[in-house]
Amino acid sequence: MDKQPLLDFIQASIPDFPLTREGLEAIAERFEGLEFAKNEYLLKEGKISGYFYLAEGFMRAYTYDAKGNEITTYFYPSGRVLFNPYSFFNNVSSTENIQAVTPCKGYYTTFDKLNVLFHNVPEFREFARLMLVREFVAYKQQTLAMINQTAEERYANLIANGKEIFQHAQLKHIASFLGMTDTSLSRIRREFSKR
Repeated sequence: MDKQPLLDFIQASIPDFPLTREGLEAIAERFEGLEFAKNEYLLKEGKISGYFYLAEGFMRAYTYDAKGNEITTYFYPSGRVLFNPYSFFNNVSSTENIQAVTPCKGYYTTFDKLNVLFHNVPEFREFARLMLVREFVAYKQQTLAMINQTAEERYANLIANGKEIFQHAQLKHIASFLGMTDTSLSRIRREFSKR
């Protein structure tokens, strides 16, 4: 699988730190191209997370609450980096699943291979730092929204900022992501359609 989309993404993410030819080659050799059919898993609960750049497709992360209900924790459109930070950095089993919602293509690496890049390619270190900050901010915003926004406000924000989610995700997954029941989501959708 051609690794140019991965290299283009990295370079576009750090325009102030142009990659050298040696740096590009070092990055390319430590990632492998992977493809997933719809419903296949990038990560299953109990496994250790790798690091994945989603070049094409749409994925979602989910876990189970104390009652065994499936709860969607995040949606990932193409152009995002996916990994479970706790599992990845601590080399422990994940409690989260990451599943392809559509057919997906991307590039995968392990902690050890990423660590080599982090220590040997300064431009990649800047890229990795940027991705970690971006994902931390996204998770923090989602957590705060569950606390300080109403269900209607969370739905309105998702419509404004995550239209691709409505194109690919099942309504029950969107409802759990927004912290509401399917019935509540249906009611809110009806109310919004009348506006």
